[in-house]
Amino acid sequence: MSGYVGDVIPFSYDGRIWLFYLLDERPEDPTAGPSGMPWALLSTTDFVTYTDHGVVLPGGDRDAVDFDCYTGSVVAEGTQLHLFYTGHNPRRGDADGSFQVVCHAVSDGDPTRWTKLPDLTFGAPDAYVPQDWRDPFVYRVAPDQPWQMVLAARYAGRPDRRAGVVARLTSTDLEQWTLAPPLWEPHRYITQECPDVFQWGDWWYLVYSEFSDAFQTRYRISRDPDGPWLAPAHDAVDGRAFYAAKSVEHNGRRFFIGWIPTKQDGAWQWAGDLAVLEASQTADGTLAFALPAEFRAAYSDVQQVSLKPVDGAASEPGQGAADRYAAWIGDPIPADCLIELVVDVAPGTQSLGLLLHASPDGEQATILRLEPQRNRMVLDTWPRGRTGPAQWQVDGDVPHVVELERPHPLPPGRHTLQVRLQGTTGQAILDDRTALSFRDYGTDAHLGFFTTDGAATVISLTVAHP
Repeated sequence: MSGYVGDVIPFSYDGRIWLFYLLDERPEDPTAGPSGMPWALLSTTDFVTYTDHGVVLPGGDRDAVDFDCYTGSVVAEGTQLHLFYTGHNPRRGDADGSFQVVCHAVSDGDPTRWTKLPDLTFGAPDAYVPQDWRDPFVYRVAPDQPWQMVLAARYAGRPDRRAGVVARLTSTDLEQWTLAPPLWEPHRYITQECPDVFQWGDWWYLVYSEFSDAFQTRYRISRDPDGPWLAPAHDAVDGRAFYAAKSVEHNGRRFFIGWIPTKQDGAWQWAGDLAVLEASQTADGTLAFALPAEFRAAYSDVQQVSLKPVDGAASEPGQGAADRYAAWIGDPIPADCLIELVVDVAPGTQSLGLLLHASPDGEQATILRLEPQRNRMVLDTWPRGRTGPAQWQVDGDVPHVVELERPHPLPPGRHTLQVRLQGTTGQAILDDRTALSFRDYGTDAHLGFFTTDGAATVISLTVAHP
């Protein structure tokens, strides 16, 4: 398919993972065509090789309520599959905007063939704003319990930024739905997009994408499927560049699938490249995120990186003065690779990390920086942007790409940083726990390492090719 990946709707069925997604073809005028946004489909067993099934749920015609087919979910009931999605048409609405409705389609068991059921379409009830009634997610608490549907919704008559609610309905037949008490009323943000609910051991999880200036996928935990929903200490799946992530359980493993947005003139855009993280669970319900093992296995040609000092640095990291910035540069690396850094951090070190897409002298680079004193991982670039010729017109007051900051404990000792680069996308994983996805349009290709006000010994630095 030609286009960009928007919200992904994962579904485990018949031994495969089916990745329905909103196909953004980015026409100059998205309302001008005979139909709007469709669902396309990929399938995989390992997130390494994919089968492209093309468009499987086309947008409706110009007057249809589902001119645009937006996010939803897929469930199996006996031999039949049910697909629930958001219908939207920019021509239908009022002065406050266009309406959103819940639509339904069915399949006889083939995830590539669907029949729409327009008679089962429904919109928001009176208590809710009709412009935000989307992303239906359908699940069961237990096989003998009614089906539940949660939606990204907004109360009518409330202050906009506190009106968001995870609305809920119930059904016994997947056709007729009855309004139930909301699953979550956080009294924050316009709405909580793309809700996703699942059980893992003794814990229940509510995953949502925060429709605010943060644009992050977050999660809440509870011992009960009805809540209360508690915030873990670090409640984000990733940063700004891994949005609308929804999860799927497959063969006893839990995967989160989102998209890394493209950028234009420094601004994030809607849709981009598909991205995958695998979750692991700790005893207190907190989730950790890493690259699936299949990704790592696909990069089988592993080579050690030879680092050379620049600008008077010691011959090797971990040696020399500890009160300065020091950098070492290696050879160019390919656009598609897996980098692994294993490092031993000395006490009191201010910062250290990798220079990606660096110039031969290390002066220009995309910087993955670990900051032990602040217990965080950040992304930075140098040189930074300018708004004019004067020194004060350099973006020097922006310490890093602030929307990508990721908290992570960094005590002295050994840490492992993995970075998967694929084209202009990147996914960094620190200690198999914390993820930072990013978009990097750097043109240089060297890999480097640096420390600032401290020391760190590079135990291993490798680049693996597919």
